[in-house]
Amino acid sequence: MHQRSSVGELAEQLRRDLDRYSPGGKLPSSRELVERFRVSPVTVSRALAQLAAEGLVVTRPGAGAFRARPRTAETPAGDTSWQEVALSADGATDLVPRTVDASGVTVSLAAPPPGVLEFNGGYLHPSLQPERAMAAALARAGRRPGAWGRPPLEGLPELREWFARDIGGGVTAAEVLIAAGGQSALATALRALAPPGAPVLVESPTYPGMLALARAAGLRPVPVPVDPDGVRPGLLADAFRASGARVFVCQPLFQNPTGAVLAPDRRAEVLRIAREAGAFVVEDDFVRRLVHADAGPLPRPLAADDPDGVVVHVGSLTKATSPSFRVSALAARGPVLERLRAIQVVDSFFVPRPLQEAALELVGSPAWSRHLRALAQELKARRDAMTTALAARLPELALPHIPSGGYHLWLRLPEGTGESALAAAALRAGVALTPGRPYFSAEPPAAHLRLSFAAVAGTGEITEGVRRLRAACDEVF
Repeated sequence: MHQRSSVGELAEQLRRDLDRYSPGGKLPSSRELVERFRVSPVTVSRALAQLAAEGLVVTRPGAGAFRARPRTAETPAGDTSWQEVALSADGATDLVPRTVDASGVTVSLAAPPPGVLEFNGGYLHPSLQPERAMAAALARAGRRPGAWGRPPLEGLPELREWFARDIGGGVTAAEVLIAAGGQSALATALRALAPPGAPVLVESPTYPGMLALARAAGLRPVPVPVDPDGVRPGLLADAFRASGARVFVCQPLFQNPTGAVLAPDRRAEVLRIAREAGAFVVEDDFVRRLVHADAGPLPRPLAADDPDGVVVHVGSLTKATSPSFRVSALAARGPVLERLRAIQVVDSFFVPRPLQEAALELVGSPAWSRHLRALAQELKARRDAMTTALAARLPELALPHIPSGGYHLWLRLPEGTGESALAAAALRAGVALTPGRPYFSAEPPAAHLRLSFAAVAGTGEITEGVRRLRAACDEVF
């Protein structure tokens, strides 16, 4: 029995058995539960933790687990209505309201209900993660001398050197800061480069998490359309002139959500346009390690061809490893590096040293290159399975670009299709997907859909998921 289902089933059984015990009464020991239900101690521990989170059980280290006592009626409910006034008044004078809308992010972070196939996931399925290599790296890291001490604020020198070599183009370790994942690094970059109320140019469509970061910082996203060759330079120049922006955020490689790669003739043009505008380019190089086996040689990061410090580069290990392996790099040249460093130190002090040491152990091991090769093959197989199934069962969904990297496809829906209605119908049919609207900072040109092929168990689930999506489309179209 799979551990996830074992935990849920055991928790449900214990929930039903709670009436046998009086409030405050002691439940059987973990050993007894292991023997009675023939599950592992880890499963027992997680099931009890689930009941404790629900307020049904209280666990006491060294004593065991006890049925929780009911909350007394004498405890009055609090009145938090005053916060509505306080929170709204706080932003009354802001040029751009600093609203925090996490919905575009949580859709790819939340686990779907049981039995629902995860076409909306933003991370690799556990079967694709290098779990054994990560566990071994973490174990080795924990034994390193000083592994639990305080690291340099900028990050471990060896890890900074590894990221610098990975970027290339003469970037040095002194120009790299270690950050806690790509989202944190992007937040630092936006705060460093633009004051509240300022415009920031973004690709359209683009990653909803970045739009949420910008708005939470009080910035005003200004869209610049992309096509299969990436951002359109002429429209980028127009947007700089019209808005006065000093920051452009882009994903030149396997852009989210379109999968586009910035064309060779546009790379230098984008840097030239930004330089003439006196602006920075934030390069979110988030899926360089999620290349497909048939991709061929990849273009270098923009930062590798930028001697003038126009580019602030963000690179991460998270997408190719695990959502919890939050290690990334910020790279920049010139005075901006000190501002990035200062903001990061104030916000988070530093990335925990054991995690940095584990990252060094992982990328320095033979298992790392093996993992990347196997991942490239598997992602190609999954992409091909999804495109084949869509062509056979859902030809009315337009797929303008088949990417050679990343973990998803971007589809255009037939005219007049309601994204929300389709998403709801798909969920009823047993598949979770991502509507396209949150990827646009302004009015979208059409209804879209993003389908992930990396968060499910394999090609069989991809084929089944598309079959379920066909049923949902028949309900809505």
